[in-house]
Amino acid sequence: MPARKMRVELFDNEGNKYTIAFEGQITRDKAIRLLDLVELLGGMPGETSTNQPINSIDQNNFSRFEKVKIIIQQRFPLIWFSSKEIQSTYEQELKEPISLSTVSTYLARMTKRGILLRSGNSNNLKYKIALLKTQPIIESGIKYQ
Repeated sequence: MPARKMRVELFDNEGNKYTIAFEGQITRDKAIRLLDLVELLGGMPGETSTNQPINSIDQNNFSRFEKVKIIIQQRFPLIWFSSKEIQSTYEQELKEPISLSTVSTYLARMTKRGILLRSGNSNNLKYKIALLKTQPIIESGIKYQ
């Protein structure tokens, strides 16, 4: 069952505090909207160079594989996507052609390396970024009866 209440506090570079509260049924769509808001406020602290705007990717010496990976991280951080969606986004954003078979090969490699999750049958595969494993937050001082 989805969470019923969620509150997020954000701080921008100027020290301003933003508090966002969701009450009711929290859906994936609402979480994505929250991430969009965070991006509008300047992103998250500690961003790496791979989180640069997509338009500047083609000016650097990234391989096609790295460009596809960056597009996935920026445009599809939480949702399932297909190889056709990646191909379309790649061509729209970077103004470079890329074949569907190349995209499919890269997605298969990322899946094999544990970067992506894969679901569906062979003619309708969907991919999603694999979340990092979290460690349980259990204090050793807790006693169970």
